[in-house]
Amino acid sequence: MDTQDLAYALTQVAHNLGAVSVTGGAAAARGLKLAAPQGTQRRLAGLVLGGWAVQGLSGACFGAVSYLSYGHFPDIHGVAVAALMLKMVCAAAGFLVALLYLWREAAWPAPARQRVWSTQLALALTALTAAAFLRWFS
Repeated sequence: MDTQDLAYALTQVAHNLGAVSVTGGAAAARGLKLAAPQGTQRRLAGLVLGGWAVQGLSGACFGAVSYLSYGHFPDIHGVAVAALMLKMVCAAAGFLVALLYLWREAAWPAPARQRVWSTQLALALTALTAAAFLRWFS
């Protein structure tokens, strides 16, 4: 077994689990009724925060594996670069929104909390869509 292929595969597993966490966590929180048990949305916010962190770290690992294997980063251009940049913006924004939610949600009214979850879901779906373009155009 080639160690480079193993490194890519394990990184992809982490990346996929991060994507599931941000998308599933945001969708679940967005669908919760306001009468959900105390702390449920905070736990989901922690899941989403961790998922965004995994997305960023595993994305960096893809580049690191390429650099260590070939001595340079992947040669991408055009649509693939735009998709990568969009994924990075989504991950950074999603991470910051989740952090802000955990820090301030107790002071926010229910409609503001729902807007946060709608934003998180939009960021997750945008990142997933960008991932398809990155994969196809690279």
